[in-house]
Amino acid sequence: MRLEDFDFHLPEGLIATRPARPRSAARLLLAQGDVIRDLHVADLAELLGPGDLLVLNDTKVIPARLTGTRRRATPQGDAVAKVEITLLEPAADGWNALAKPLRKLKQGEVIRFSDALSAEVAEIGEAGLRLRFDTTGEAFDAALAQVGAMPLPPYIAALRAPDEADRTDYQTVWARHSGAVAAPTASLHFDEPLLAALRARGVRFAHVTLHVGAGTFLPVKVEDVTTHKMHGEWGEVTAEAAAAINAARAAGGRVIPVGTTALRLIESAATPEGLVRPFRDVTEIFIYPGYRFRVTDALMTNFHLPKSTLLMLVSALMGQDRIRSIYRHAVESGYRFFSYGDASLLIPSRE
Repeated sequence: MRLEDFDFHLPEGLIATRPARPRSAARLLLAQGDVIRDLHVADLAELLGPGDLLVLNDTKVIPARLTGTRRRATPQGDAVAKVEITLLEPAADGWNALAKPLRKLKQGEVIRFSDALSAEVAEIGEAGLRLRFDTTGEAFDAALAQVGAMPLPPYIAALRAPDEADRTDYQTVWARHSGAVAAPTASLHFDEPLLAALRARGVRFAHVTLHVGAGTFLPVKVEDVTTHKMHGEWGEVTAEAAAAINAARAAGGRVIPVGTTALRLIESAATPEGLVRPFRDVTEIFIYPGYRFRVTDALMTNFHLPKSTLLMLVSALMGQDRIRSIYRHAVESGYRFFSYGDASLLIPSRE
């Protein structure tokens, strides 16, 4: 299975830099078996009904982009230099992060972000560093909220800088547990009116937590995709969520993750027989064609990057040829791609 098998042409003009307003006004491509329909996310309440269970990722994106200063020695004396930091994931003692410029930093020096937040460079590696902040817990969260910016994906950040609107736009309406540095983007299409309409239809919800890491944007660099190693992400399926998923399956309902993050987590928590157990661990699950899904009946997801692991995941669910035709239709029909783009509801044919 070659990397080029997951390539397609995407015009740059289809990369969304702002979300639809209201959220549920985004377009929705319904692919059910061999049928494609062009709808809107607000139509979701007419497509789902009693017995269906939506699995929602309630991770909360932190404002992980920071600009700080460091003092550096010059022949004329100490000078202040700017440092750009992107937090990646919590570590045992601090945070793993990227820095620009990395090569000028030295272990032990301090980067100051504000009067309420600074960090010591605890360790420097080839690709990044570990920072030890001077505060933790709620005080850290409050200081980060004051000085941090939302970590927009590289393909959006290359087109515009993050701004105040992204603090709301790049966060789900049910975000609860802080720790992600990227949003579960299919969930960004939901607003309170849509949730109310779904409840009125008898649709149920189960909340799980997967802290999406920056590794979700890492390119696949191997030609044989089966040898690719996934980044690890921490997740939790509570006993309550596991019971809700198992109950829906036992009653013959459909289990529909909203987003690839929720899908990867519940598949990690499931036994080969399809029983979901409580899970609290790091998952490195890599889903590509040939994977046998354990609990997922359908998937709501945005449109993904060429040659990405997420494109491989949806190809595993729908079939490679089917995904090629779905994406061809999406491009020809002007669907907006990636994190702030439109959505798809993928329902594979039942065997």
